[in-house]
Amino acid sequence: MRNGFYKILVAIFLLSGCQSVSVPPSYEYKEIATIASWQKITEPNGVYKIYIEGDGYAFNVHGRPTQDPTPKGTLVRELAFGDNSPNVIYLARPCQYVKSQICSQRHWTTARFAHEVVNAEYEAIKQIAGVHPVILIGFSGGAQIAGLVASTKNGLNIKKIITIAGNLDHLAWTQYHNLPPLNESMNLADYRHQFAELPQIHYVGTKDKVIPPVLVEQFVGNKDLIIKVKNASHNSGWEEIYPKVWFEK
Repeated sequence: MRNGFYKILVAIFLLSGCQSVSVPPSYEYKEIATIASWQKITEPNGVYKIYIEGDGYAFNVHGRPTQDPTPKGTLVRELAFGDNSPNVIYLARPCQYVKSQICSQRHWTTARFAHEVVNAEYEAIKQIAGVHPVILIGFSGGAQIAGLVASTKNGLNIKKIITIAGNLDHLAWTQYHNLPPLNESMNLADYRHQFAELPQIHYVGTKDKVIPPVLVEQFVGNKDLIIKVKNASHNSGWEEIYPKVWFEK
């Protein structure tokens, strides 16, 4: 029964995005704190690299909220499943791939960074890594989650945070695009000082119109921590950084 359930979930995983991104046999599906994850753990006492998915397919082409925020883009999956590090985890967001307790439409729109969302992501990371060193890699809204977990929660051994096209200040982002504020969400900007104390690096795309580099530059305030990826848009053109991210140990 359990094996059949796992196979169904893997099928959903593949069908939700590009079918060429297959789950390697070394990864095991686990649902932790109501969140879907795929894990490869071969050195339990080593460093854990946890890839946090973006906001996913939250809105359709008409700008209306979808009924399922499961991502269609493959960037985070490609990074996670191509990483040869001993301990690698692909961590989804609430209601991606599976239904969960945190699965109302507000949880992938105005409340996508709400306390209960951050708590669930933290609990998942804590259960996976325990006291061992953790490298958090967050894409888009996953960067906000990584930052909030690392800056507002105790008990994690954060070695480094890596963001890719990271939405680090969602109020500045909504103002930039003239969008309604995410008024049910926590914002990393309120914990800027705590976040600044963490080892970090940020990749931004020179052609990213969703998260323009200027937003990351204004938030981070240190250009030495920012690497510009030429011609990368929000969802494509990042292949050149894959080896750099994989090299992080």
